[in-house]
Amino acid sequence: SKCHRNFNRKRNPRKLKWTKAFRKNAGKEMTVDSTYEFEKRRNRPIKYNRDTMESTLKAMKKVSEIQSKRQGLFFKMRMKAVKAINRETMKADIKNGIELIAPAAANREVAIANAVKKIASRSKVTEDKME
Repeated sequence: SKCHRNFNRKRNPRKLKWTKAFRKNAGKEMTVDSTYEFEKRRNRPIKYNRDTMESTLKAMKKVSEIQSKRQGLFFKMRMKAVKAINRETMKADIKNGIELIAPAAANREVAIANAVKKIASRSKVTEDKME
């Protein structure tokens, strides 16, 4: 598989963008969360008890819900920073290319008037067809 090939080629998983190690190292996924403690393996054999099994399954569902909510919140917080950066780059692009935007803004009123005329003529045509 893909992982075995890269392991055999002695590639560092923290440098391959598709690995979990890269995502955690780059801060794209949560690394520290109390819900991960519930996922750890426990190698102690426990005698089967229906009640404990039922409560364990309920707890697993609850933990997965909590974890998904926290991951969603983590993603939103990451994207807030990206939005701010994107806004700044857009503002810089507008400042650099204002001469491209200015003529369009000057002719805006004319463009709106033409659009209104076209819409009015189309509505008249549809009214004539209905009669």
